[in-house]
Amino acid sequence: MSYVNNIRMFVRVYELGNMSAAARDQRTSPAVASARISELEKHLGVRLFNRTTRSLQATENGRIFFDGARKILDSIDEAEAAVMDVTQNPRGTIFVAAPLGIGRRLIAPHVPMFKDLYPQIEVRLRLSDRSIDVVSEGIDVAFHLGLLDDSTLKVQLIADCPRLLCAAPSYIERRGMPLDGAQLVAERHDCLNLRFPGAKEFQWTLETPEGPRRFEISGPYESDDGDVLTGWALDGRGIVMKPIFDVADHLRAGRLVPVATATPPLPTQLSSLSQHRRLKDPKVRLFTEFMAGKIKEEMRRATLG
Repeated sequence: MSYVNNIRMFVRVYELGNMSAAARDQRTSPAVASARISELEKHLGVRLFNRTTRSLQATENGRIFFDGARKILDSIDEAEAAVMDVTQNPRGTIFVAAPLGIGRRLIAPHVPMFKDLYPQIEVRLRLSDRSIDVVSEGIDVAFHLGLLDDSTLKVQLIADCPRLLCAAPSYIERRGMPLDGAQLVAERHDCLNLRFPGAKEFQWTLETPEGPRRFEISGPYESDDGDVLTGWALDGRGIVMKPIFDVADHLRAGRLVPVATATPPLPTQLSSLSQHRRLKDPKVRLFTEFMAGKIKEEMRRATLG
């Protein structure tokens, strides 16, 4: 398997364009990654990368070899998946990505149960509210909250997610209850913003009697962590837009209350994203189906009806 491992390393170095990143992806050191590439180059009798201390660039031979190498690995993965499917003994490692709130509340609590059912499958969970590049980061399945206009990935809808604007009673007592988006803007209410590097000015798209409309909102607080925004809202610092499942317990307990209910936010969607070839792997398919079922159960419990 050493030759196959060398090919896997080459493919990840090529895809990521960085030896250290590929080493991390393959759970090894940069020195081992470099040695595997050198061993592969020696075997082939050609240089695959031009390497300096500051850059790494694929050679023409490297670009040619990549296409065939990728096909080889896909064939091996499909063959292994077919055998595991027949033996009903899936094994290996799954790399999973999810937004912080989704991961903490809907994914992480069920990972141990999945592990108990399939002890030979290891789950590596990566939680972040930043945008994830499924292909370059070697992710098997990513959970995404939001509408997708277009994607080269396999998208599987898990659930529609109604959203609302909400705030703590202490905020309402201090600033008043906005009835709709227009009042929200006119009275310059403090809106808690989910912002990432490079994000544009903030707008909330709300449903009005005339149809969806964008309202430019502002506020003194912003973060790239949705749970931080919830914490600020609970502390009476402003108004936050949230999927109902994410704040259902706070709403039931009265710690948060709906605001601007005449113009609610448009609903969003929770989906799973995978490369098409990855879904042929039984362990990835099993994990995706298992989590989709658990998420739907959690969503039903979180409804406010």
